[in-house]
Amino acid sequence: MEYPQFKNVYNTPGIELLPHREPFLFVDTLVSADETGALAEYTYTTEKNDFFRGHFPDFPIVPGVVLIESMAQAAGAGLVATGLIGGEDRKASFILAAVENARFKEPVRPGDKLVTVAKILKLRKPLVSFELQGFVNDKPACSCTVKCMLGEK
Repeated sequence: MEYPQFKNVYNTPGIELLPHREPFLFVDTLVSADETGALAEYTYTTEKNDFFRGHFPDFPIVPGVVLIESMAQAAGAGLVATGLIGGEDRKASFILAAVENARFKEPVRPGDKLVTVAKILKLRKPLVSFELQGFVNDKPACSCTVKCMLGEK
């Protein structure tokens, strides 16, 4: 599958762009981004993600709320990388304010790589709206629309 191409290629680790840390950092790599959106990747593993121990231990799957958080972090990483928030020192916050139309089409399991496509629908500080789509093995796995409150640190 061909994912949308965004103007700026980053291939930057999420830890360099986001305030989140293990075990709640869900962006391995911001692949590309621009003023219209972002493309990012995250691979779920039993080593990084302790929730697999208790979330359906006989058939471990990523909780839906974690999928939404993962996609929202991908969107935030794109905002920071492009300088739309946080400026050059990359000090910014973005907090989920609303989640709408969440859909989960396929279970995401240990070892799966989630590829997130985040499209900016509206950016009017202090709010931003995104359409988020998550893919596993080139198939749609989850999607939603989110609004985030933006802030500078």
